Amino acid sequence: MAAPDAIAIGSDHAGFELKQLVGQWLAAAGHEVVDVGTHSTESVDYPDFAAAVGQAIQDGRAARGVLVCGSGAGACIAANKLRGIRAAVCHDTYTARQAVEHDDMNVLCLGARIVGVAVAEELVAAWLGARFSNDERHARRLGKVLELDAARQVPPLPLEGPRR
Repeated sequence: MAAPDAIAIGSDHAGFELKQLVGQWLAAAGHEVVDVGTHSTESVDYPDFAAAVGQAIQDGRAARGVLVCGSGAGACIAANKLRGIRAAVCHDTYTARQAVEHDDMNVLCLGARIVGVAVAEELVAAWLGARFSNDERHARRLGKVLELDAARQVPPLPLEGPRR
């Protein structure tokens, strides 16, 4: 079992170099890093590494995860298919912070072909520093997301109007 600050990292070939840097930043910040691969720039399939990061979170080896692919989108889509994973592609610090504070995002997805090294470091720092707010409205919404995750189907829409 990993320490509560352990973070799983994974990437495909396009994200390999940025993943390596992310791992160094996380380790320098005092986090245990669980590197699930890939370990080179040889062509691989991003869903395999999204699954590996998700599995590390599901089995308790890591509390959160970072996935890197070319755009961040493919890894994000794959990660969100896994029970208990709430992943988002973040290419700005507002989203990296807000997705944790409002949505309890546990996997940060980055596009290595989209963001440069300096921006990626800022994104990781914003993500690391954020915590779920537990505000009533965000907790209610997260509860509904967790219900969808558990059911894996869309429930009937409520008869009442939208909530704010």
